[in-house]
Amino acid sequence: MSEWTIGIIGGSGLYATDSLEGAQWIAVDTPWGKPSDELLVGRIHGVKFAFLPRHGRGHRLPPSHVNARANIDALKRAGCTDILALSAIGSLKEELTPGAFVVVDQFIDRTFARDRSFFGPGVVAHVPMADPVCPRLSDLAANAAEVAGADVARGATYLAMEGPQLSTRAESRLYRQWGSDVIGMTAMPEARLAREAELPYALIGMVTDYDCWRSDGDDVDITQILAQLQANAATAQRLIVELAKALPGERPPSPIDTVLDTALITPPDARGATLMAKLDAVCRRVLARQEGE
Repeated sequence: MSEWTIGIIGGSGLYATDSLEGAQWIAVDTPWGKPSDELLVGRIHGVKFAFLPRHGRGHRLPPSHVNARANIDALKRAGCTDILALSAIGSLKEELTPGAFVVVDQFIDRTFARDRSFFGPGVVAHVPMADPVCPRLSDLAANAAEVAGADVARGATYLAMEGPQLSTRAESRLYRQWGSDVIGMTAMPEARLAREAELPYALIGMVTDYDCWRSDGDDVDITQILAQLQANAATAQRLIVELAKALPGERPPSPIDTVLDTALITPPDARGATLMAKLDAVCRRVLARQEGE
């Protein structure tokens, strides 16, 4: 695997860039249901990109109804080698001001109503998640964000909440006590599923507001969030272009590329055929290797 194909998961505004050459929307079917939308594929400075609107064009899907399994599977089927997520986040720290771009490196998962794994009865796997993001892609994206003019903070813990309601003040203050730096509704189980699919994953969070923990602050206002999102969009577009420029000409292998080698527990002769058929993309490399043995 020597060529980069970067999957970008984020808002629709990220894709309105004149730098994307040969752009076309393609539909990708998955055994996990429909992804949030079609993929917009093309090249930027020679690098392949596949853009996926996480909430669908027009922001039709609330966080709990985003089919993360279908989204990750679709990007895998489209040939993506790595995934960069760009997400709106709330700040739980005074120094992470609205407009800042935050490179997330840890997660606390408080979601509860979502399908969290590709694996289950018939095929069991336990992927390591101690370090849930790809440091190489995170550094490349952070550098690109700085070149694009963003105020970048490197290293943060992201509290993933279920939503769609925003936090209570007590919850927001509790999350700060836990050591969380930012809060959002979409990174989990997205990051877990990317790891299961052997796709290195990085997340750049774009701060839209302070969460409601501040004693002298106003309640979070969705109008404020949307206005900050719009302000961040142009910088995010430039980030993607700068990332394309900065990627090495040849993609070096990543340890995440082969994480299933030590994560799959169920031996081949005991695996359930029905689930294995659905895992044809996620486990493509493992299946191909075993067929060749």
